[in-house]
Parts: sequence; C-alpha cells; structure tokens
Amino acid sequence: MKIGLNVILLYAFTLAALIFSALKDRKKTKKAVLKGLKSLNNILPQFITVLVIVSIVLSLFDEALMTRILGEDSGFLSTIGAAVVGSITLIPGFIAFPVASELLRSGAGIIPVATFISTLMMVGIVTLPMEIEYLGKRAAIIRNTLAFGFSFPAALFVAWVVAL
Repeated sequence: MKIGLNVILLYAFTLAALIFSALKDRKKTKKAVLKGLKSLNNILPQFITVLVIVSIVLSLFDEALMTRILGEDSGFLSTIGAAVVGSITLIPGFIAFPVASELLRSGAGIIPVATFISTLMMVGIVTLPMEIEYLGKRAAIIRNTLAFGFSFPAALFVAWVVAL
C-alpha cells in the first residue's frame, strides 16, 4: 500500500500539534485524547459495518454491472435511484465519501454518485420525524423537498468542476 505525501504531512502536522498541546497543558491534552478515543470507539462499529457492507456489495457487482447501473451512460433513472437511496440512507460523511470514492473506482458515474452524496448529506427521510418535531411539519417537508431538488443541480455542478 502506497502512502501519499498528503497523508504523511497530515500525520506530521497532527503529531506536531499534539506535542505542542501537551507542552502547553498536559492535563487538557490527555483529556482531549481520551475524549477522542471514546468518540472513535463509539463510531468504529458503524464504520466497520458500513465498510463490510460496501465491500460485500462491491465484490458482488463487477465493474461492468456497476457501470451499467450507475455509469455515466446509465441514464437519468440511475441518478434518480441514487437520489432516492441517498435520501433514505443515514450514513455519516466520514463514511460516505470513501464509499463514493470506491463507487467511482468501480465504474459508477460522477453524476449519480454526486447525487447520492448530495441527498445523503442534505435530505433526511430517516430523521424527518425529529425534524418535524423541532421545525414543524411544513418547514421540515419544504426543507427536505428543496434539498432533494437541489441535489441534481449540485451533482451537475460537481460533474462540471470535475470535467474542467
């Protein structure tokens, strides 16, 4: 496995910041590190589960099938399907973006993947009851409808930027 320069620089910066923090206030640094480890411990089961599911799905679908279902030439229906799946899926961003990367490597098109990510981040069918409780039914439905509609121009914008 090849580690890029960006990854090495990120780790070096993080280590330097940790050392600086520890020199400034050892107690606060220890508390922050323990809090971070606790958060990692809470997130890890979700992260591993999603990675396993994505790995299984990617192993079942070869590149040709993935291209046929989500490829650039798969048509508007694949983009609609990606938007619907993104709208009803509840995946944190730190998991969604690596999933999107794997989908792209497996032959999926930019527009369906960008639509999936947009709806995943902006539309919340699963969280709609909570949203209705805090925002009211009308506001929650309007927000989700606008977010769903905006995901398509956002995906086109992403495809345009990638094409540059």
